[in-house]
Amino acid sequence: MEIQRLKYDFTVCKIDSVERADFARDFVFLAKTDDEISLVCESSSVPSNAIAAEAGWKALKISGILDFGMIGVIARIANILAQAGISVFVVSTYNTDYIFIKAINFDKGVQTLVGNGYVLK
Repeated sequence: MEIQRLKYDFTVCKIDSVERADFARDFVFLAKTDDEISLVCESSSVPSNAIAAEAGWKALKISGILDFGMIGVIARIANILAQAGISVFVVSTYNTDYIFIKAINFDKGVQTLVGNGYVLK
């Protein structure tokens, strides 16, 4: 399976409203529940209404469009990285999945995945 390194630095935020989120950016992930509004955005565009923010994330994208019937894609990646002592934060979209790794562990994470048969695109 091919993975692609994204060129951005990311921040995971908790915000009080979506009004200040910059949806014109290339990567903006939003989740709203009855308890919170979470935003994953490029670190250069953290909104001023962030209640909490965790900076220092890098991301990998699983290349191609994943069929909903595929089983274990994220589980396998998370397991490989967990065995290497690397935690992940995952965002899924309709087409594919994104794996966020703290920047301090990112190169090790990429090397670990490549060493386990993933192709860096």
